[in-house]
Amino acid sequence: MNYILFDGPNRNKLLPLSFTRPVADIRTGILTIREKWENILQSSISFSTQDYLSKKFPKVVTNDNIFIDGSIIPNKELVSQIKELKPNQLLKKDDLEIAIRTYNADFSDLNPDEFHIVESNVDFLRIENTWDIFRINPQAIVDDFELLTKNRNTETISSTNSIIGNPNSIFIEKGAVVEYAYLNTNDGPIYIGKDAEIMEGSKIRGPFALCEHATIKMDAKIYSGTTIGPHSKVGGEVSNSVILGYSNKGHDGFLGNSVIGEWCNLGADTNTSNLKNTYDFVRLWSYDADTFVSTGLQFCGLIMGDHSKSGINTMFNTGTVVGVSSNIYGSGFQRNFIPSFMWGGASGLKQYNFKKSVEVATAVYKRRSLDFDEVEIDIFTEIFNLSHSK
Repeated sequence: MNYILFDGPNRNKLLPLSFTRPVADIRTGILTIREKWENILQSSISFSTQDYLSKKFPKVVTNDNIFIDGSIIPNKELVSQIKELKPNQLLKKDDLEIAIRTYNADFSDLNPDEFHIVESNVDFLRIENTWDIFRINPQAIVDDFELLTKNRNTETISSTNSIIGNPNSIFIEKGAVVEYAYLNTNDGPIYIGKDAEIMEGSKIRGPFALCEHATIKMDAKIYSGTTIGPHSKVGGEVSNSVILGYSNKGHDGFLGNSVIGEWCNLGADTNTSNLKNTYDFVRLWSYDADTFVSTGLQFCGLIMGDHSKSGINTMFNTGTVVGVSSNIYGSGFQRNFIPSFMWGGASGLKQYNFKKSVEVATAVYKRRSLDFDEVEIDIFTEIFNLSHSK
């Protein structure tokens, strides 16, 4: 069977993170949504996404395909129902189209009214909005921990560490280094990925995930529900946040109830407010609604798109959204919404020079021995045009 993850009707609600990736390439828990599906299905999966992303994330079709909403987190019960779908059947729950099995290669051409409806009674996690990524992250870490560590043995946990709770809830992959750290599993497991490092003096509370080749700096304080994505470096204080990967928060400063994209850098002593002084629900900019909407949450910090950066001592207000490739700096609280490809701060913003933004991205990629090629530049160009066409 050929499986394809499609962006679904809530793709725009997940901007700016979905500007640069399919919905299913977003990380929550330890794995991206695609990686979760591939792991549980034991099958390679491709994407049905936006045209400008399709060269980087191509769709693979055969004469028998199952399209699955890429915002849905898989579990065994749901996967079982999907595998049982027959041709021309549509699996739904209420108004949500979960999966469709079809011989058609183009999902966008399908008319759901022509399919036989199968109703699902299975409960599952799903990211409908950007804030869901950190909201469901504690449970997603627990689920991924069970998925990745079942019937496997952890690497030896060094005796230099202080462990609070169950040591069996700590899993260390090959090549990881953890010395003289405080590891607390009373509220959930702790997962340390391949070749990752937790430096001495760090304090970690589960559920927590440190993905491969990522680093926790000395004396960091990491609270429950936090995921540090691959090749990221993090110091200071972090609570219930997700860093998708290849991003740095290398110094002191607080990051709470936030999602940081890839290739971002938070300068020293960057701080995010995650609670209003009035204790009201936090409102957050929605690209889909083109206005601020209520999250229904008291705690919500920063949502930052890929390639954006902040200067030292930057202060982000409660419920701030920053788009792709913006450079934010200066004194005072920043605006609650900063579009993509902007340069400046509270005292004023101007359009980021596109050529310069490409040069910076190229240099950042080069540090990881990667090439910011024409495919990446085309994606940048499309996002720039979408952001500054008005």
